[in-house]
Order: sequence, then C-alpha cells, then structure tokens
Amino acid sequence: MTPAHSAPPIGDRLGTYAETKPARLAILCDIVEENWPSMELVGEMLCQNLQSDHAVSFAATRLSPPMRRRFTRLAWGNGHLFNADRLVNRFWDYQKWLQPRTKEFDLFHVVDHSYSQLVHHLPPERTVVSCHDLDTFRCILEPHSEPRSRMFKKMMRHVLNGFRKASLVVCDSSAIRDEVLAHGLIEPERVSVVPLGVHPSCRPDPNPTADAEATRLLTGASANTINLLHVGSTIKRKRIDILLEVFAGVRREFPEARLIRAGGPFTRPQIELIRRLKLEDAITVLPRISRQALAGVYRQAALVLQPSEAEGFGLPVLEAMACGIPVIASDLPVLREVGGEAAGYAPVADVPAWVDSVNSLLRERKQEPEKWAARQGAGIAQAAKFSWADYTTQMVAVYRQLQTRSLAADLRGSAQIRN
Repeated sequence: MTPAHSAPPIGDRLGTYAETKPARLAILCDIVEENWPSMELVGEMLCQNLQSDHAVSFAATRLSPPMRRRFTRLAWGNGHLFNADRLVNRFWDYQKWLQPRTKEFDLFHVVDHSYSQLVHHLPPERTVVSCHDLDTFRCILEPHSEPRSRMFKKMMRHVLNGFRKASLVVCDSSAIRDEVLAHGLIEPERVSVVPLGVHPSCRPDPNPTADAEATRLLTGASANTINLLHVGSTIKRKRIDILLEVFAGVRREFPEARLIRAGGPFTRPQIELIRRLKLEDAITVLPRISRQALAGVYRQAALVLQPSEAEGFGLPVLEAMACGIPVIASDLPVLREVGGEAAGYAPVADVPAWVDSVNSLLRERKQEPEKWAARQGAGIAQAAKFSWADYTTQMVAVYRQLQTRSLAADLRGSAQIRN
C-alpha cells in the first residue's frame, strides 16, 4: 500500500490531469517573413491535425511574432540588411515577445531546430525540438567543410546549446537521427524519428481550380513541351548547378524540355551559369504560390528532379509521387528512406548519370505507357505511407513522453526541497 504522505505514481498523476483538461501546447514557428515554406507547413499541419483529432488531450496554439523591421525599414530589398533584421529578430525580439507568454503553456514545441536559442528562455524539461537537418550546426560540427566567422560560430553555438538542452528531440528521418547521435549531441533515449507527411492537396486526381492556376503560371508552352520540375530553395546543398547542367544535357535529346523552378529566385552565380548554358528561354521561375496551385504544377510535370547533395527529409519527392509524378533523386540514404523503391536515383553530382536517367525515363514515358503507369502507381502507393495525421499522432505520443519527463523532473525537484 502506498503511504499516505507519498506522491501517487507518475502514470496516475498524468491520467488524472488528462481527465481534467487538455495540456496547453505552444507550437513555436519560424518568423513568417523569413519565408521557409517547409517550416510553415510543419506548423500549419501540426496545429490543424491537433485541433481536429487531439483537442481533448492538447490545446495547441501556433506562435510566431511578426518581424520587426529596423535595417530594412527603408530598404526592404537589400539582402544584407534583411539578414541583419533576421538575426536581431531571432536572437532578441522573438524571446522578448515570447517570455511574457510562457506561463500560458504547459508544453513547448520548437518546430525548427535553427530556432533552438528559444530553449534558453523556456522550461527545457517541457520542451521538444524538431530537427530537420544539421546544416545550422555544420560550422561547429564540421568547421573544415563550412568555415564561418568567429561571431557567426558564437551565435550558432548558442543555438546548438539550446538544442541540446531540450528534453526531447524529434528527427524527420532515421538518417538525421543517426547524424545527431554520431555527433553525440543528444542521448539516444531523448531522440526519436517522426516522418513528415504529404499535404492533402497533393493528389493525382484533377482539381479544376488549382490546375487552371497551374496552366496560367506555365503559359507559353507548346503542346509538345516536357516540364521538368524542381521544388526547393537555391541554397548550396540543393545543387542547382547540377540541376542546370543536367537540364542542358537532357535538352540535347529532348529540345522541347522546359525547366520549372518553384521555391525562390536563382542566385547571381546560378543566373550566370544559365547564360553560359544558353538556357534563358527554357526556364520558368514561379512566384510564391499556394499549396493547391503547387499541386497543380506537380500534376503538369513529366518528372521531378531532386539533385541535392544533402537533405533532411525530401518533401518534394513525396509530394510529386502523391500527385502521380515520377521522381529522380540523388542517391542519398535519406531520400531512399522517403522514396523507397518507387523513386529513381542517380549518384550525387554525376551529371552524365543524371542525364542518362532522365532521358531513359522520358523515353519510357513516350514509348512504354504501361510501364510508366505502373511507375506512377508505385509512387502514389509509396507517398500514401506518409500523412500529416500520422505525423501528428506520433507527435502526440512524444508530447505524452514529454509530460512524463516533466512530471518526473518536478517530483525530483520536490524531493530535493523536502530533503
């Protein structure tokens, strides 16, 4: 029999709490003006599914302060000034805005590991961080591969220290979890894997409104145009240089091919490469568009190309397959984890191999319709294994684990005070 003065078992206390009211959960998202669509998607879909399927257990609130413009107040288009605003907002304004609200919540989820400096201003025993990749910490973990200034390293070490303080860390893929563990950043028992999902708009069946918008965006094509699509940013690891060289190679056999880019404008060096390859008239760069319109663009593509040299997950691979569009991706463990046997793979940065792979699939599309249809079906089936509803259900299990760890920490603190 439990002595009268002893605290009830943790499980009993959790059960009693869960029966009275839902836990107040803060979903801490990126500053919107930073324009990271994938991070916005995680916060949006997580909150939506928590509210629709798990409101009895968790009352989720999505938090993101507006960007306070200082340096770009009079010159919004200046990239250096914008980065200065980003840093001040991340490392000063966000936590200042957040601190008065921390008492409103029981649990905290930082959905982007690059915002882990926030953990220094939260109760770490009640905080979980989503880790999408280790790019943010590369200058600390592998300084030879990414040299940075002393000041930048100091800032990133501050972020990394916050990351390591969090009670739990959730990785999008086993590949990223293995990296986290290989660097000894977090104890294995504090790290789990929860794969991301496919947006509901990504479906193979037509959506008249979205498809009409996609047609408008892709205007100027002939009836024979072959759309090759790349979705993502133009940061270094996306290997846009390889994408462009592969595209130039494909056009030697398929001159009707057109490259569609969704995810931001090209950088100056990339524009110079486009000019050298004489591809100016064969590329369409899309503005920022809705998820529904993007799904329509996927459906009008022949192939989606993902030539990255490193990834944390590979959402475009899933989204494309969910829309019935085959994919060729870099042969990375993380992309095989997502694409399975349904995607095609080519060695990283091997332009001839990439050109051969793309040309082979384009020939199949034209000459072997039954094989092509089977490929599309395999992609749809693979993408169906990933959903935001499943992601949220698995995150709910993580939140319950967080509650248990937090309560255990509280009990240890109470025992120390009594002693």
